[in-house]
Amino acid sequence: MPSGASSRRATVLGPTAGQRTLFWIGFPLLGAGAGWLLKLLVGWVSSLPWTPFEGPLRLIGSIPPTPLTIGAVAVGVVAGLVLAVLAEHYYVTVTVDDDGVTVVCRESRQEVSREAVAGACYDAKQFVLLGHDTGELVRRGGDLPSEERLAAAFRAHGYPWLAGGDPYRADFRRWVEGHPDLSAAAHALFKARARAVEKSDADDAEELRLELAKLGVVVRDEKKRQYWRSAARPDERDSPGPA
Repeated sequence: MPSGASSRRATVLGPTAGQRTLFWIGFPLLGAGAGWLLKLLVGWVSSLPWTPFEGPLRLIGSIPPTPLTIGAVAVGVVAGLVLAVLAEHYYVTVTVDDDGVTVVCRESRQEVSREAVAGACYDAKQFVLLGHDTGELVRRGGDLPSEERLAAAFRAHGYPWLAGGDPYRADFRRWVEGHPDLSAAAHALFKARARAVEKSDADDAEELRLELAKLGVVVRDEKKRQYWRSAARPDERDSPGPA
């Protein structure tokens, strides 16, 4: 189904036509230009009295101009195509239909039933799905569909869209080891997750976030710092309403 196209059953929010044009045409063209400039740079650097990597640069400079230009541009185009593949791979695709929501990024796939969703919002450049216990069913950052596209898709399928962002954002507090309101198990998961966040291991951090969610702890990150709040039971809070 084309990006952003909707039917009676589903709306798929992947890269837009403009983004795909940038990925598959813009990146290779930029790569070709960079390869051509690199060929000129190699010739200029090779002419200097002293330069590091003098041997390899002289070897490259010994290639006849036409094959060198063609080769440099071809390498640039290939590099641009690799970037395009990575851009598609890392884009977060959100599918909204009458039965539920599916979020796909790289090898990760999260499926949430409609009945579980209390609301959806855009919070600090992240997409969030809230459950009826105020816990987060999904929190995903990265290359996302725009807030406008997400809001339109969720409203079209009758889901509550929270235009004001996360209604529980003020409840988050920074994680500090030993905080008495958290269990020893939660602290152990937070410590492991802190290492994953520091190493930018997104997959491990997400897995540990889901483990904390099982303990009733909601987590978000900000500048490699972890913030948390407790997920209340349905009888302790009102469910968020659409704005």
